[in-house]
Amino acid sequence: MAELSSSERWVDWARLLERMLYAFPPVIGVGLVGVLQDAEPGVPGLQYGLVLFGTFGYTVLTLGVALALALDARRVRRQPRASGSWRPNPWLNAIFGLLWAPAAGVIYLARRHRRFGTPPGWSRWWLVVALSLSTTLFGFAAAVVALVFAIPSLFTAGIGLAGAIAFGAFPIAIHQDAAYVSTYGDSWGPNPGLYLGLAFVSLFVPPLQPTLAGYYLVRRRVVET
Repeated sequence: MAELSSSERWVDWARLLERMLYAFPPVIGVGLVGVLQDAEPGVPGLQYGLVLFGTFGYTVLTLGVALALALDARRVRRQPRASGSWRPNPWLNAIFGLLWAPAAGVIYLARRHRRFGTPPGWSRWWLVVALSLSTTLFGFAAAVVALVFAIPSLFTAGIGLAGAIAFGAFPIAIHQDAAYVSTYGDSWGPNPGLYLGLAFVSLFVPPLQPTLAGYYLVRRRVVET
């Protein structure tokens, strides 16, 4: 078996991959805000700056994800006894990461979890999932009221609050809590990588986010009781 390099011994590339994936929704969200800004945003250059930040951030994260995928896959392949029949190809994973980093990352983490598990963290991440669900429902309700009574400021505030919580916290919370439940739960072992991927999709399919959060919380509650 080939000896691991110093970076492979001391850097946990799988955990670093998680953190970089967490950063994608906020970066994409900032870019979308820039694209959707009015022609007169009130701050000179704000629209261009937001779009530039989103584009640059996405590019940097894509390169980082591709590197982390390659190096972690290389580490797994060099430990055949631990990896069993799963021997990810570093080059193919890196290329997939360059083409579509968020999808490549969550698929890799989901497959990796089946073999190695995912280290759990805080046991109360479900509270953040519940907060995200609550703010999303509030945002929808505020949007409806704003449209009915023609209150643009309420519409902006409601959608902005729900979007900020969803893009900034929901994917992290459901991934981390799924890792905790899959480690310490008795009858349910949710795959954190799968839920992270579903959380990403839910950010762009509005009805899916509260549905996913509600299902997860109900399932978690049923298992605990």
